[in-house]
Amino acid sequence: MVHRRRSLGQENRCQSCRHRSLCLPLALELEEVEQFDTIIRRRLTLRRGEWLYRQGSPFTSVYAVRSGSLKQVANEGGSDELLTHYYLPSELVGLDGIDEVIYPSSVIALEATTVCEIPFDRLEFLSERLPVLRAHLYRIMSKEMRKDLRVIRMLAHKTADQRLATFFIGLSERFRQLGYSPYRFRLSMTRAEIGNYLGMAVETVSRVMGRFQQQDLVAVHGREIHILDMHTLVELGGESGRR
Repeated sequence: MVHRRRSLGQENRCQSCRHRSLCLPLALELEEVEQFDTIIRRRLTLRRGEWLYRQGSPFTSVYAVRSGSLKQVANEGGSDELLTHYYLPSELVGLDGIDEVIYPSSVIALEATTVCEIPFDRLEFLSERLPVLRAHLYRIMSKEMRKDLRVIRMLAHKTADQRLATFFIGLSERFRQLGYSPYRFRLSMTRAEIGNYLGMAVETVSRVMGRFQQQDLVAVHGREIHILDMHTLVELGGESGRR
């Protein structure tokens, strides 16, 4: 696993990051942000397909996505890999390794991606000194638990059409929070990866996407998605209570 280390110049500091308000330094005062910045070991750049860490390796750090996107995959007993999470800028990766002191899954770049590595022992120490940081870390963990629960419910109870609608709605919300268009975005995952995440065959993903286009719910051009009818898509996914 080879990573390229970027210079820690002013442009790479937390104060200049456009996602600062969504990441761990949220609500910290300037001096506290500077303290947080000092615990970041380095910024890593990954190419598409490059591993951030592998399943079973020792847990040492969590990572904040600065740009690009990542997927998390788990392999149980030699079976096929299961895609369990995907991460966008400002989101924290690796929290599931805290309990067992190993990473229970592997994380791989879906595209050219930059992450900030945050050694967990330093984060834990600083969180004890900065209650605001500790509280925000707890909120991030709680959000991850709710996300896991939504995925479990989706896989257990929703049809293929509902799953893909829910997937698009979730992406739309996350891009909106990042300050991007919630109606036009690019998929970094392939259709096979989307199917893996949603528990669907790739042929089913393509068929449902085609049906959505015929119904004028979305327009699809390669990996570019344009949501045309958000209201109907939300109703189809059974997500009206979330918006």
